Amino acid sequence: MTAKPLGLLAGARVIASREFAAWFDSGVATASTIAALLLANSIFMNEFFLAGRIDMGPFFARLPVLLVLFLPAQSMRLWAEERRTRTFEVLVTLPLATGSLVLGKFLAALALYGLFLVGTAPIVVMLCVLGAPDLGLLASGYLAALLLGGLLLALGSLLSALSPDQVVAFVLAALVSAALVLSGDERLVAVLDGLFSGANVGTWIHDVFSAIPHYEELVGGIASAPALAYFVGLSALSLWLTTTLVRRLRT
Repeated sequence: MTAKPLGLLAGARVIASREFAAWFDSGVATASTIAALLLANSIFMNEFFLAGRIDMGPFFARLPVLLVLFLPAQSMRLWAEERRTRTFEVLVTLPLATGSLVLGKFLAALALYGLFLVGTAPIVVMLCVLGAPDLGLLASGYLAALLLGGLLLALGSLLSALSPDQVVAFVLAALVSAALVLSGDERLVAVLDGLFSGANVGTWIHDVFSAIPHYEELVGGIASAPALAYFVGLSALSLWLTTTLVRRLRT
């Protein structure tokens, strides 16, 4: 008698729990999260003492660059590790829909990233003790950080499914993440516009491709529909493509 397949969300919850526990069994998640937190907090404290501003603007401004390395290091193992250790064959025999497998792994990675964001709470406490920061602006900044992180993890999941090698998956995810982040740098935009005079290539990439304009809108407290659609839409597309790829590998 075959087991009855679980629903999409129920199956995703099972996989997410399995993955989340596996992160901490290896100790890699703890070490990488602590290292990222120490770096993020040190960057903020340096900016805070230099500028003396009672807000997290400098933190959120520097965060995307940190995520370019931190999140690919998380996502590289999502599928590449399963294929390297040959546990992928065991995983796909479970009575779960392919979408559950993909969504569960993504949610586990997102939860780990969520722990990183929670770890920055002492910054908020410190600002509240020292002054009266705009809590609405802080909430919008954290929403921007969560959406950007979710997008980079979804892309990293796709690239991890494309390659059985974790190092290759990391490099690809880091390159794609860097492209999304650095293409929003005004200096790079000016260089590209100068190289392709008249075509405004840098400006086009900035406006259409880059995640940073949408991220900065949210950090600035503007939760516009285009910004939300950009992050949610690209994340959903990446997860759908991952599901399609894993389904093919499964057959």
